[in-house]
Amino acid sequence: MIGGVAIIIVVIYIVRLFFLQLMSDDYKKNADSNAFLKKIEYPSRGIIYDRNGELLVYNQPAYDIMVVMNEAKNHLDTLELCQTLNITRQEFDERMANIKDRVKNPGYSRFTQQMFLNQISDHDFSVFQEKMYRFPGFYVQKRSIRQYEHTNAAHVLGDVAEVSPADIEQDSYYQPGDYIGKLGVERFYEKYLRGEKGVQILLRDAHGRIQGSYKNGELDRMPVPGKNLTLGIDIELQALAERLLEGKIGAVVAIEPSTGEILCMASSPSYDPRMMVGRQRSKSQRLLGQDSWKPLLNRSIMGQYPPGSTFKTTQALTFMSEGIITHQTAYPCYHGFVFKGLRVGCHGHGSPLSLIPAISTSCNGYFCWGLYHMIGDRQRYPTVQDAMNRWRDYMVSMGFGYQLGVDLPGEKRGLIPNAQFYDNAYKGSWNGLTIISISIGQGEVNATPLQIANLGATIANRGWFITPHVVKQIEDEELDTLYTNRRYTMASAEAYDYVVQGMRSAAIGGTCHELAKYDFMACGKTGTAQNRGHDHSVFMGFAPMDEPKIAVAVYVENGGWGATYGVPIGGLIMEKYINGELSNASESRATDIQNKRINYGSASR
Repeated sequence: MIGGVAIIIVVIYIVRLFFLQLMSDDYKKNADSNAFLKKIEYPSRGIIYDRNGELLVYNQPAYDIMVVMNEAKNHLDTLELCQTLNITRQEFDERMANIKDRVKNPGYSRFTQQMFLNQISDHDFSVFQEKMYRFPGFYVQKRSIRQYEHTNAAHVLGDVAEVSPADIEQDSYYQPGDYIGKLGVERFYEKYLRGEKGVQILLRDAHGRIQGSYKNGELDRMPVPGKNLTLGIDIELQALAERLLEGKIGAVVAIEPSTGEILCMASSPSYDPRMMVGRQRSKSQRLLGQDSWKPLLNRSIMGQYPPGSTFKTTQALTFMSEGIITHQTAYPCYHGFVFKGLRVGCHGHGSPLSLIPAISTSCNGYFCWGLYHMIGDRQRYPTVQDAMNRWRDYMVSMGFGYQLGVDLPGEKRGLIPNAQFYDNAYKGSWNGLTIISISIGQGEVNATPLQIANLGATIANRGWFITPHVVKQIEDEELDTLYTNRRYTMASAEAYDYVVQGMRSAAIGGTCHELAKYDFMACGKTGTAQNRGHDHSVFMGFAPMDEPKIAVAVYVENGGWGATYGVPIGGLIMEKYINGELSNASESRATDIQNKRINYGSASR
């Protein structure tokens, strides 16, 4: 028995020593923390420029107070520390408790530096630096914070903030107290912008005082700066778009058709990106999040709206490419589509009319007849479901129904119904009359302003587009092929030629006649999207007609006719980009539009 007890004791000791020396690194960490201080060296974050080299986002120095809990537990004058950092004792206790909370701080270790207080002022930093030797375990960490040169493009640029537990769990690069892009370009291109952290290993004596670099810095690692980004955004064009949307809810998106580069992306209401910098960020975000008009929502890619009559161009392309109509096919319009007791109203114009004048006058009747004949054509499509899915395939090829893939987080897909959608809704009993409203961009069809702008770019290119993207160039890197390769639609080149003619006719003497006054050949299509309240004002167009430089979409909620807000705003955006400036007369119109306010009442949106 004595021998057995002795053996058990020896085994226990062996097992314990095994775990202490081989399986656990607590003592090694403790020893290392006494002898060394591993000081993280944060890289400078990449700078962001607009397409013309204008500085948009840069870095400013900032200072964080870090703490190593294993060193701070003894001989700390808490009162003096609080007075030096200008915080209360309660704040001190809360911060120390949060550091130790493994739910809030899953990467906690008492041997490594933890964030105690971030982004202190220069004055507080100077005071703390003089007294730091009195506060064992507390250190200064120098890093940088973002600064914004302009008050514009908040939704595009995004912002930077401290990492969340979820961020740390998803990427081992981060540790508590690190910063990460939260929205916009800052989020999408985080791995390019952040760079790579370095480390400086400092040697300490028995009293914990820094004696210099370990091995003369042989094991130190220098930080690698983040990559600079050049955006496709023209900041002056962006500022004009935001100015024209003041007092309104909506979005303006402009694209360079030949490259897919987004020239401006304005969402209203917006906010000053400088509100989201420093220690005021949390308060600003809370206030913006509580605003009933949702200024944090980027309506350009998150707003899902009926495209209205801008969608008629997709119908013309589909019907012509499928052989349902030719450019000479004429349909009647008796102030609308009237058939078998169903009526879809339309404004007054000549009747019957062919394709080009139908686009120019935005005739509802024409496109209703086209859809009715396509869905009911049993020679081409064996069933109504086959016809519907063929129609759906055309819409998807034109960039609707799914995310386009823009390089910003949060893009919505919109909605393009298919046969199964209507089979479920109508128990399999439906026909072209049941769904007639989708032919004029109403009913179940929804799209984002970005998708509508992309439609304009696709028509400008006569049948292809490059996925819209915000970033034009990444320093020393190639763009993803998604943003360089062409995507072709199912519609024919001939169909695009006639749609372009129809949009040019609309600009000369149709619903977009205000565009006729410009010295460049603009093409356009209005939309008046029906709504439960006042109709939405929509516009989609491009210019010049034969060598397109810009495609633009305008969406103003409750703005009324497309010609009320959509066309004037779209025309000014085109003029600014093509001519480089607004004429005196256009500047006056821009001021008038800027000063107009739409009464939305008190209901949140």
